[in-house]
Formats: sequence, structure tokens, C-alpha cells
Amino acid sequence: MAEYPLIELYIDGQWKRASGQPIINPADESVLGTVPTATKADLDDALAAAEKGFAIWRSTAPAKRAQIILKAAALIRERVDVMAAAMTLEQGKPIEQAKLEILRGCDIIEWDATEGLRLYGRVIPSEPGMRHTVLRQPIGPVAAFSPWNFPMSSPARKVAGALSAGCSIILKASEETPAGAFQLVRAFHDVGLPAGVLNLVFGNPAEISEYLIPQSRIRLVTFTGSIPVGKHLAEMAGRYMKPAIMELGGHAPVIVCDDVDPVATGAASAIGKSRNAGQVCVAPTRFFVQESIYEQFAQSFAERASQLKVGNGLDPSTQLGPLANSRRIDAMETLVADAKAKGARVLAGGQRIGNRGYFFPLTVLADLPDDARAMNEEPFGPLALVNPVKTLDEAIEKANALPFGLAAYAFTKSASNAERLAESVEVGNLSINHFVASVAETPFGGVKDSGYGREGGTEGLQCYTVVKNVSHKTL
Repeated sequence: MAEYPLIELYIDGQWKRASGQPIINPADESVLGTVPTATKADLDDALAAAEKGFAIWRSTAPAKRAQIILKAAALIRERVDVMAAAMTLEQGKPIEQAKLEILRGCDIIEWDATEGLRLYGRVIPSEPGMRHTVLRQPIGPVAAFSPWNFPMSSPARKVAGALSAGCSIILKASEETPAGAFQLVRAFHDVGLPAGVLNLVFGNPAEISEYLIPQSRIRLVTFTGSIPVGKHLAEMAGRYMKPAIMELGGHAPVIVCDDVDPVATGAASAIGKSRNAGQVCVAPTRFFVQESIYEQFAQSFAERASQLKVGNGLDPSTQLGPLANSRRIDAMETLVADAKAKGARVLAGGQRIGNRGYFFPLTVLADLPDDARAMNEEPFGPLALVNPVKTLDEAIEKANALPFGLAAYAFTKSASNAERLAESVEVGNLSINHFVASVAETPFGGVKDSGYGREGGTEGLQCYTVVKNVSHKTL
């Protein structure tokens, strides 16, 4: 049986135990351990540590910073099996998906570490005796808030960006899935990251955010999570004049043109949708398929969905693990019932599996009306919505109809279609003929209600910096 680690706070280079709330295994609803709750005194200690750590870290040569960060990534790669087992226990995803998440997190850490060596300034030409120099400097201590659905890679994005730019960070990770962040931080501790540069706290999310964000020591807020919470934190950050990175929810459309193989595309869509049981902000969800291939696509999708093996994520043969918590089961049941009442066809799944553990099959619904709740609310679960469209213009109009704008996908063999999609679909990330929304070297983030700012790529790293212009007249 895989072991679950003892979760602790990490403040100023020291581990600290504390009482807190239970951590639940979603496969069998057993208690794995306890996540500690930080007190206000702990948060004050973390703030002081981050201030001290920033003074040290910003003065550390970028090459030395990169060396330490890369050592941490290498250590995480060595520990991938142990880390993945803990993440599967707490979050439910199949063990191979957990390993891939950790390795993807390492890719992000390593890319940011080396890109941190290239946060160049510039010199602006001027008249003799005058020089204008533009510097990029680390913004300062960061308050970071990460979600439960990607326990390691989401915290890794924030830690990697902050540290690679020369910032210190207080990471408030998920209380429901704390092991990924805990083991990430432990790797940095074990390779000798200076005390105070990286701090880890858990507790009541609202209380921690409302305490940290107004603090003058905090210079940047970064949050990944729901739109309502993101809007609240953005409002708070604005009130205290703090820049923010907001990576919020989505409801990703998928446009399937009639020039592709409907059977192959349908099967690929089922696999793409099943990742992390659909609990992904960029999960492909609203499928708009041109009429001539609609039924073939829908049937292929449903057949492949029905073939997925649902079970405990620790079983290597499992393809679809449990949902992370009972809230997701309730949401799936509510959305499916509403869609059926409004005339949708259930092509696959549709009902909870068993009554112990949070298991729900990949569910494919067809012919949903526009007013179905699932068509307007982010399901954040294994729910795929398949509807026919007559033209590409109609598909784009439906794709853009919601206030979400994080990710979208499209399948076409036509260069002109691809160009039209790239220009017209209102999202921060568009993937054509595949289901990968972002990689380490590309910027990731949304438009409209899905947020602002970017994580990943050069653009993401620059969010952790401020621009200073130095105008020097020689005497």
C-alpha cells in the first residue's frame, strides 16, 4: 500500500506541525491524514521570512539561483514514483497521470530556471552624455494560491515563476490535496534553498487571502481557481494596488469541422476529456460538430467513453479515477438531470458508480439546448456536451457566446479554417488538431472572465518582474 506523507507547514526554512482538518481519499472515503492550519502568528512569521528571503534571493546571482532550482527539479524527478502515489491517494487521478503531472511540473521548473537567466533589460539610444537603461527587477514577495485539481504542477508554475525571477513566495496550497505542494517544497528545502525564499501554509482560504493580500510586504498575487473567488481576490488586490495573475475557470469549446475523420476524432476526444476525470480548467467540454459528421463523431465518442476502465487510481489499468470530492458528484448529477429534463440524449454514462468513493463515468450528452445548465456552467467533471452546427461561423459564434475564454480546441485539415479559428475564437489558448493547451515554454492564461496575466513562457516569467527606467546624464 502506498504511504501518505505527514503534511507540515514550512516557514523560514523550518517544518512545523499543527492541528487541522482531515484529508480524504476519494477512492474509498478513508482518512489519509491531517492538513495543518496556519495561525495568524504563522502568517506573520511567513511574511517576515519572505521579506528576509527576498533580500537574500534577489541579490543571488541568476546563475546560482538557476543552479538551485534545477537541483530541486532533478530531485523531484528522482522521487516521482513516491510523489505520484501520494497524489493519487489524495486526488484520485490514475497513477500514470499523476507521474505525468509531476514530470510536466519539472519541465516548467527547468524551463523557468533557465529563462530566468534571460530577463534582459535594454539601453535606449539618446544624445551624447545621456543614457536611458531599462531594467527588469524581481517584483518582491508573492502570495500564491493554488487549486486542488493539479496538486503539484499548479504550485510548480507559481514557485518556478517567482523563484526564477528572483522573488520570494508564500504558497497557500490546497487543503484537500496538500501532498503535491508539500513534496514540491520539500525538494527545494533538501537542495538548500535559502530560508524564507519559499514558504508553505494551509488553512482557511478566505482568512489567509484576506490576511496576506493587504500586507505591504506582498507585492504580487497569483491565483488559480474559480471565477467567483478570482474576482473577489482581484478586487481585493486592486484595493491595495497589487498586481495580480488570475488563471480562472473555463468552459472549453471544441469545434470539429467536416473535413476530419469523425471516428478517430471522436475517440481522441474521449481520451482528451477523460484526463483527470474532466477536472481541468481547460477540459474540452462543449463539442460543436458540423452536421455531416455529427452522428458518427458522437457515436465514436460515446463508444470510447464507455470503454474506459473506472477504478482506483493506484491500479495501473485504471483510466478514469474517482472525482476528487463529493461536491463534484453532486454537480454531475444535477447537470445531467437538468440536461435530460430539457431533452438531451445520454449516449454514455450518466449515473454515479456505486455508493462508496466518488466514482462517476465519462458521460456524453447530445443535442442539448442552449439553456441547459451544463451549456452555461463549467461542469469541472467527466461531462461532455455534443451538439451539431451547420457552419464554421455558427460554431465560432457558439464557442464565443459564454463569458469564459481560457482554452479552446479545433479539428480541421483546412489552412483557411485554421486561420479563421485563430483569428476569431476568443480565448487565451487555442489548440488545433490536439488537446494540449500549453507547454512550459508557452504563455498560459485567459481572456474575458477567465482571467488575466500569464503563467509559463517568457510572458509568464515577466509577470514576476517590474520595469525600471534609469535615465543617467553624465556630468
